[in-house]
Amino acid sequence: MNLEIKQQLIVENRNIILKMPLQTVLKKKSLGVLVHPSCIPGGRVCGTFGRGAKEWIKKLKKNGIEYWQFLPLTPTDSMGSPYSSPSSFALNPWFLDIDDLIERGFILISNKEELGPSNQNENHFDFDVADDLTKKIGLLLLRGWSSQSEERKLEFYKWISKNSWIDDYAKFIVIREEFNMLPWWEWPLEFKTKNHKFLNSWLRKKTEEILVKKLIQWHLDRQWSVIKNFAHSHNVRLIGDLPFYVSRDSADVWSNKSLFSIFKNGDLIFQSGVPPDYFSSTGQLWGTPTYFWSKHKKTNFNWWRRRFKRQFELVDLLRLDHFRGFAGYWRVNGNSKTAISGKWISSPGKTLFNKLRKDLSADCLPIIAEDLGVITPDVEKLRKKFELPGMKILQFAFDGNDNNPYLPKNIQSENWVVYTGTHDNSTSISWWECLDDNSKTRIKNEYKFSENPSWSLIEVGMKTNANLFIAPIQDILSLDDASRFNTPGTTKNNWKWKLNLPLEEIEDKLKKFSELGSNFGRIKE
Repeated sequence: MNLEIKQQLIVENRNIILKMPLQTVLKKKSLGVLVHPSCIPGGRVCGTFGRGAKEWIKKLKKNGIEYWQFLPLTPTDSMGSPYSSPSSFALNPWFLDIDDLIERGFILISNKEELGPSNQNENHFDFDVADDLTKKIGLLLLRGWSSQSEERKLEFYKWISKNSWIDDYAKFIVIREEFNMLPWWEWPLEFKTKNHKFLNSWLRKKTEEILVKKLIQWHLDRQWSVIKNFAHSHNVRLIGDLPFYVSRDSADVWSNKSLFSIFKNGDLIFQSGVPPDYFSSTGQLWGTPTYFWSKHKKTNFNWWRRRFKRQFELVDLLRLDHFRGFAGYWRVNGNSKTAISGKWISSPGKTLFNKLRKDLSADCLPIIAEDLGVITPDVEKLRKKFELPGMKILQFAFDGNDNNPYLPKNIQSENWVVYTGTHDNSTSISWWECLDDNSKTRIKNEYKFSENPSWSLIEVGMKTNANLFIAPIQDILSLDDASRFNTPGTTKNNWKWKLNLPLEEIEDKLKKFSELGSNFGRIKE
């Protein structure tokens, strides 16, 4: 069959799929666990894309748990947040698995102790230690690169040619390090305005540093590909996470200023936020640039489509954070000090999702809509048009309001993902401890809570009509807020928690989770 006929068949097949009615990606009752790779035991500093991740997948498979959900896999900001990343496309260097690099001969080292301190046996990890380890691995990769086979080098350069984002990312990180991690709008003029002639000349002196950044990303991509294939072979599906906005201090914005509401010098034209509400009389300013949607339309949404394409290379389903932004967003002037003077602006989410469906050639979009908080009719209309499952958080349910949309009895459709809580919530044990006595009595009477409120809440979630129920690992282990992953609005001790137990020691809790799920038809027999 010649190439022209093949291409014609692909187009015809895609058109047939697009004419089919949309379906939901969640088609049956099932279970999942929320835990970030950094939390999984096995890495030198934190969890990695190595043996620990494979062992975790084996435990899920053994117990019939079909979904593993985690946070964005991207590099973090200086506070450790993966939701404010210097790149929408790169992977977090902390996840690089050393053992794989040694076993495959990419780095040569006689004693792993040369890599510096390890905090394998701690409940939290140190970001500075993780960064130092990344630097040492980078130097070892560079040292060993010249001795790699031509076949390996060809594989690397093929990967580079297929991932156009890597050039700007590597340049951005190298320049950032040159200027002591200052945000790009504080760099000298030629750098912040991305003067190509000047930069190309300057970067010729930084070829080794650029190569290190690219090698690290190649190895991360290669290692995660192994993990993803391993998960598929064990019938475990991966749920990733995509923030709606991107960080102002990112390669994305620095390299594509015309797509964002930002001046060439880095000043914000418009910024993101949310309007005043019951919790804040002045609203919230998030400080990220909003999108110039008109520019995205003119470029056929290429940046967004590349962003989605990259994510679906890494995961099976994608949770879209701040889903309401795809219907409309709160736009505030860049120099405003509060969010009061902002206004709602429509977003072309419908057009973008139609293009995404065409790109994926699918009868469903593998997306979970994070639709928490006050949701307006236009957001709900967009979610329902594309049959996207939304989210329900049980910790939000018990305020005494009979119409509360998170109450189990009000979750009538199957097209939902129900959680006890998310990475931004207290653990269910600490949530319960903070409830007043009247609320505890009311909940105990109606839902027959046991002495362990975490497991009682898990059972409530499993009983709902929702096709997918997910619990954070902290709730399955009945941990308190000493193990909380993130507290919104704070800047200390977030994103650092990790599981300080061999996976064998939590086997009984996963088994209990599975057996309870089986009682409600959520386990694949």
